[in-house]
Amino acid sequence: MPSKAQPDYSTSQHLRILTAGIESGTVQHVQGMINSLHPAEVADMLEALKPLYRELVWELIESESRGEVLVELNDEVRTSLIETTGTEDLIHAANTLETDDLADILQDLPNVVIQEVLLSLSNQDRNRLETVLAYDEDCAGGLMNTDTVTVRPDVTLDVVLRYLRKRGEIPEQTDNLIVVDRTDHYIGLLPLSSLLTNEESLTVAELMQTDEAAIPVTMDEKDVALLFEQRDLISAPVVNEENSLLGRITIDDVVDVIREGADHSIMSMAGLDEEQDMFAPATRSARRRAIWLGINLCTALLASWVIGFYEETLEKVVALAILMPVVASMGGIAGSQTLTLVIRGIALRQIGRTNASLLLGKELTIGVLNGLLWAIVVAVVAGSWFQSTEIGLLIGSAMIINMVCAALAGVTIPLTLERLGIDPALAGGVLLTTITDVVGFVAFLGLATLYLV
Repeated sequence: MPSKAQPDYSTSQHLRILTAGIESGTVQHVQGMINSLHPAEVADMLEALKPLYRELVWELIESESRGEVLVELNDEVRTSLIETTGTEDLIHAANTLETDDLADILQDLPNVVIQEVLLSLSNQDRNRLETVLAYDEDCAGGLMNTDTVTVRPDVTLDVVLRYLRKRGEIPEQTDNLIVVDRTDHYIGLLPLSSLLTNEESLTVAELMQTDEAAIPVTMDEKDVALLFEQRDLISAPVVNEENSLLGRITIDDVVDVIREGADHSIMSMAGLDEEQDMFAPATRSARRRAIWLGINLCTALLASWVIGFYEETLEKVVALAILMPVVASMGGIAGSQTLTLVIRGIALRQIGRTNASLLLGKELTIGVLNGLLWAIVVAVVAGSWFQSTEIGLLIGSAMIINMVCAALAGVTIPLTLERLGIDPALAGGVLLTTITDVVGFVAFLGLATLYLV
C-alpha cells in the first residue's frame, strides 16, 4: 500500500469524490486516493457503488491489495468481482493472503484458480491451509491462523530473544509467545512485556502464565467473541482435544465476528440476509424479499380470519373496529421488548435452563404492571371518546390479557426456537406478531361479544 499521506476523509467523502471522478470521466485522478486507503475502506466503497462503477474501480486497485479487499467484501459482492477478474489476477491476489484470509475466500474462487494457488503454496503453507479448512468457518478452527511463534519452557529469555532476532519478524497482533512442550502440547503463554522487562538469564518456565486456558478448536465463534470480551484478549491459542497447539485467534478476527453477528441480528428481524448486495439487481432482491412478505401475508390472513368470526359483533358496535389496532399494537410492542431482551441474553449466553423460569416470572410481572397501567389510561380515553363505560372496561381488560400473553410469548418463543436449532432473530418476530395480533383480537372481540351483543 502506498504510504503517501492523504486527507483524512470519511468513507462518505471518499465515495463522493470517487463518484464525481467516475461521472466526470477523470477516474484516473482518484486512483491514488483509492490505493492509499485501507482494504476495508476500499471494500466499504465498493459495496456502496452500483455494479458498473464497481468494475471500473476494481480495475484501478493495485494487484497487491486486491486479495485483502476481496477478504473484506461481503460474499455477494466478492463473487461478482471474482467473476469479472482474470485467472492470473485472481491467482496473484490469492497468493498475497495469509492462510486464514485465504481460507475465507478460497471456496469462492474458480476451480482452476484454487488448483493453481494450492500448487504455488509451500508444503508448510498447504498444510496450514488444510488445517484451517478442516473446521467449520463458524467455530474457532475456522477463525484461527496457524502462523504462531512457540517456545520451550526450559530455554532462557536470552535464547528466545536471539531466536526472534534471527526470525526477523513476528505475526501481527502477537502479544504473547505460546509455550509448548516437545510434542507441541500447549503449556502456557509468555507475554512479550515479560520477555522485554526481565533478566535474560531467567527461563521461560519461571515467567510463563499457565492460568490462561487455550480455546478448544470446536468452540463456537460467538463463544470465542464473548471470551475475548470478558478477558480483554488480543490473541489466544487454539488447541485440539489432545491439547496440541493448532493455531491462534486474534482480535481483528473477533471484531469481524462481532460485526457479522450485529448485522445478522438486525437483518434477520426483517427477513434479510446480511450478505446481500445493497445494489444487487432489483429483480433478485425482490425475489428474496417476496418469500418473507409471503410469510407475513399468511400471518396477516390468519389474524383477519380470526376477526371474521366476530363480523356480527363489529357490525353492531362500530367502535370496536376503531379500537382493535390499539390492543394488538400495545401487545406487539410489549412482546417485542421482551423478545429483544431474551434474544440478546441468548446471544450473550446469559439465559439458559437454570434461569429461564426466573426471567419468565419477571417478564410476566412486568406485563401485568404495564398492562394495568396502560389499561387504565386506554379505558379512560376510550370510555370518554365513545361515551361508554363498557367499551372502556372491555378494551382495558383485553389489553391486560394481551400484554401478559405478549410477555409469555416474548420469553418462550426465542427459547423454544433456540432449542430447536432455529435462529430466534429470524423467526421470533413473525411468531410474536401473529400471537399478539390473534390474542389481542380474540380477547377484545370475544369479550365484546359476551358483554355487548
